[in-house]
Amino acid sequence: MKLKVIFILIFASILISCTDKQTKKEIKNHQIQSDFNKYILEEKNRHEEKIKEFALNLSLEEKIAQLFIENLEGNKAFKSYETVSVMNGSDDKTPLVAGGYLFFSYNIADSLEEQKKFNQSIADYCEKYNIIPPYLAVDQEGGWVTRLKKLKIDLPSNQEVAQSKSISQAYLLYEDQAKKMKELGFHMNLAPVIEICTKDNEAFLDGRSFGDFNSVLNYGRACVNAYENNQIATVVKHFPGNTNTDPHTGLPEIELSGSDLKDSIRSFEEVLKYNPTAILMSHARTSAIDKDYPACLSKVWVTDILRNTYNYQGLIFSDDIFMGALANNGYPPEKAAVLAINAGVDCIMISEKRFGSAAAVLYKKALEDPEFAEKIDQALLRVIKYKEKAGIIKVD
Repeated sequence: MKLKVIFILIFASILISCTDKQTKKEIKNHQIQSDFNKYILEEKNRHEEKIKEFALNLSLEEKIAQLFIENLEGNKAFKSYETVSVMNGSDDKTPLVAGGYLFFSYNIADSLEEQKKFNQSIADYCEKYNIIPPYLAVDQEGGWVTRLKKLKIDLPSNQEVAQSKSISQAYLLYEDQAKKMKELGFHMNLAPVIEICTKDNEAFLDGRSFGDFNSVLNYGRACVNAYENNQIATVVKHFPGNTNTDPHTGLPEIELSGSDLKDSIRSFEEVLKYNPTAILMSHARTSAIDKDYPACLSKVWVTDILRNTYNYQGLIFSDDIFMGALANNGYPPEKAAVLAINAGVDCIMISEKRFGSAAAVLYKKALEDPEFAEKIDQALLRVIKYKEKAGIIKVD
């Protein structure tokens, strides 16, 4: 009996000792992990401060140029056709290069190699003149909006994809597209359209929608993830929707009630949770939310809803400010550019090959209005953060 008690005491002592050692080891490991996490957070904060310092130390002219995405000339070798003097009225002959460029079908070369060379010529041009390189974007939605078709990079429409492929098959399809785009030197796809198809917009969308809410959510999510996972930024569109009025020629008026309008934009609220790089605003005006301004110029839609309600922190694009929806309804490009920045837009889209005149208006207003200049800084910081993340620039 005495031996049994001694054995139990020895065993308990060993057990306590082992447990004590294990506890100390766990505490030590936990502390190491905590210190490591703290280090990572501090490094992240330091890096973000460096990016902020880089962005805010740019000249006002450089800041404003970063807020535009425009079309470009030809498909052989890049050249800017404007200088900084257009913006600030000086004799500065530094080439004026936009923050991003949008490629249309006529900007697509005849072969894959020629396209690579054209895209590379943009980076080379910027290096030559010590200019921040632009991001290169294309509308590769699928169906009749397939800009890379000349290069035999075909893609079915969203409607066809949803009707003929499983969600996993759709992911693989978009993953393949992303790899081909990246190989060519593109950074961004102005896709997918994630509007729910209804009788009020189906004629205009014409196959560009995945269909009903569930289809848009599931296929839209697969599309966004496939591109983003393969280093091609997505730009979901067109928020908060369209009607059957073509915004190239007229101003779409969405006359849904508040509750119906909220239902119609559920797809955006859900897909934004998967962190697409950007969202593109439509030109539609909504009687239930903001009857005064088209969505891309509306502080209510851009800042109050997207930023504050949805808590979306990515890039926000206007649609083309040269479209008839704006230009023919009291919003010429120069006026639209100011309203877009005031609304909270980061990237102003211009389908023309010149943006200097619109930039000049922003330049003048920023000099006169400190609050407006602050909005330019906020938009600029998002653009620079995206470029750094995408590897377009490196901030040390």
